Amino acid sequence: MTPAARVQAAIEILDLVIASAQSDGAPADAIVTAYFKTRRYAGSKDRRAVRELVFAAIRAVAERPASGRAAMLAVAARDAELAALFDGSPHGPAPIGDEKGTAASAETVPGWLISEFSPLVTAAEWPALLERAPLDLRANVARTSREALLRQFEGAAQTPLSPWGVRLPPDQRIDQHPAILAGEAEVQDEGSQLIALACAPKDGMRILDLCAGAGGKALALAAAAPGAQILATDTNRQRLSRLAPRAERAGAAIATRLLDGGREAEQLAELAGRFDVVLVDAPCSGSGTWRRNPEGRWRLTPERLAKLEGAQERLLDIAAPLVRPGGALVYAVCSLLGREGAGQIGAFLGRHSSWLGQDILPTIGRCDGAGRLLTPAHDHTDGFFVASVKAPC
Repeated sequence: MTPAARVQAAIEILDLVIASAQSDGAPADAIVTAYFKTRRYAGSKDRRAVRELVFAAIRAVAERPASGRAAMLAVAARDAELAALFDGSPHGPAPIGDEKGTAASAETVPGWLISEFSPLVTAAEWPALLERAPLDLRANVARTSREALLRQFEGAAQTPLSPWGVRLPPDQRIDQHPAILAGEAEVQDEGSQLIALACAPKDGMRILDLCAGAGGKALALAAAAPGAQILATDTNRQRLSRLAPRAERAGAAIATRLLDGGREAEQLAELAGRFDVVLVDAPCSGSGTWRRNPEGRWRLTPERLAKLEGAQERLLDIAAPLVRPGGALVYAVCSLLGREGAGQIGAFLGRHSSWLGQDILPTIGRCDGAGRLLTPAHDHTDGFFVASVKAPC
């Protein structure tokens, strides 16, 4: 492929990404892979270059653009060499004409979201939201130590906050590494590891991971407290099905239960008051993970945010009766938006006045309402809000 043809390919992929973001379809990575499956003529260098162009445009444009060309023009406006490739050559993009008004605006944060951020997340922190993220591993301390794991990976260093974390340079391929295949390590951002740490897992505890997904935090809990009884539930069969093979590989005993969306409270009623800890890692905007998933900005709308906020409130109220007297409800979102974090847990405490906020992870992150906020700029983790509230005795 010529350099100009690579730009045109990136524009075509971006058109697909924009349509997928609008319909809540496949992510950009999957779209790039599918695009090249039918274009065998593209070599590895071509695929790599096109992918870099696609993600440069996604990172450059905060709000969903009108077209792939508009997104790429936003990048070209800051890169004269790229702009020169809009030359009308065969298989390349048409020349840049009088289209200043059609180029997407290059911003970090969607304008409508600025007022939604926690007051702690000032404009000075915004650039870090799109920086390349490191590759973090969590040592499965039920099988090995972090020190032993550090010796197995080139360029590895301890993460500064999690006692289980190992940090590698970005973009390493480790899926076939012996430590991964042996269940000695899992890929997990340090911030996500800290959510499990906030649950203070101990042997003998009964722990419910209510929104377990593929089970990353349930696995962390099981590694930290192999003698705990852990139940992982979710309403998504496909996501939850990925936990069993991961648990087997890690040697973790984790029970699972698939729930019907809308009937969770009814299906869990028999377990009322049974759990020492209930973790609600709720669905959210994902604004804390834009450095890994920058297209998330294109998928979020005011309507979607309002729907997510309603789901978070409902899940907290489902979780509360399941906590034993004196037990803890731990709430977490990978979000930096106040209404999903401090605002959500503040509203819960308003509805449940006999519950009390607990100080957790006091040396980590920053205090935000009744919880703690981790951000890429301040903590060098993905962005998370986490809070723990204690049930009345």
